[in-house]
Amino acid sequence: MSHISPKQIPQQAFDWYDDYAHGDIDRRTFLSRLGSLSVAGLTLGAVTSALTPNYALAEQISFNDQDIKATYQEFESPNGHGKGRGYLVVPSQMDSKAPSVLVVHENRGLNPYVRDVARRLAKQGFVAFAPDALFPLGGYPGNDDDGRVMQRSMDSEKIDQDFIAAAGYLKKHEASTGKLGVVGFCFGGYVSNMLAATAPALIDAAVPFYGTPATGDLVKNVKGPIMLQFAENDKRVNATWPDYEVILKANNVNYTAHFYPSTQHGFHNDSTSRYDPKAAELGWSRTLEFFKQHLA
Repeated sequence: MSHISPKQIPQQAFDWYDDYAHGDIDRRTFLSRLGSLSVAGLTLGAVTSALTPNYALAEQISFNDQDIKATYQEFESPNGHGKGRGYLVVPSQMDSKAPSVLVVHENRGLNPYVRDVARRLAKQGFVAFAPDALFPLGGYPGNDDDGRVMQRSMDSEKIDQDFIAAAGYLKKHEASTGKLGVVGFCFGGYVSNMLAATAPALIDAAVPFYGTPATGDLVKNVKGPIMLQFAENDKRVNATWPDYEVILKANNVNYTAHFYPSTQHGFHNDSTSRYDPKAAELGWSRTLEFFKQHLA
């Protein structure tokens, strides 16, 4: 991790990075705004480097770990892009079937951080599958900037259908007990909420990290159990929560919401300065317990 502490970076810089990461401003505007900041002792390059991902830092579970086995698998998606592909990770010593978890990436494709999250789940005994929304365009390109542009260029409804198809594929997988959870981050948080509303027969437990609700009238169909994880400093996502909570209560959904003090959008992603180790560890331990409770 960069030697720069998150406390050294002004909140304004985090907000601008969030705008940039979600396509509200372009890279030139983002860098221009960062350059206007007066940050004592820090160069523009240092701040930019701290805010953008360094995936060499994100590996907690090696892809060579002897407790897991990882492969890439394709699945049919007739209502989406026709075919999808994802990263399947299973415990290497499976005496019987195990519950499964769909892992949904951010708005830039299946990057190394999300593949590592899938490995972490397999290490805990789950069958984990992380689809790549960018597969129809050749897959995650190896950097987030291009991945973000690629994903933005795609038909969002077809992407949603690809993830619904991926959920169906995983629920019926030969290694799975048929109990299926979903966890997602940012865009993946939205997908987790979307699946809880559009495919409640598939999803037995959902954990969206800083994700917006399903869109339009779909949100009214949301079913639980669902555990929602929010960063305190995340105006864009948090603005959607009050109305969403009204719907969850009206539907008598079994839900829990956690807000993590002094955290940024993306606090679970351990490859940038937005990472908050304490909050990430607490949020992840809660996620594992939630899945163990509802997928048993």
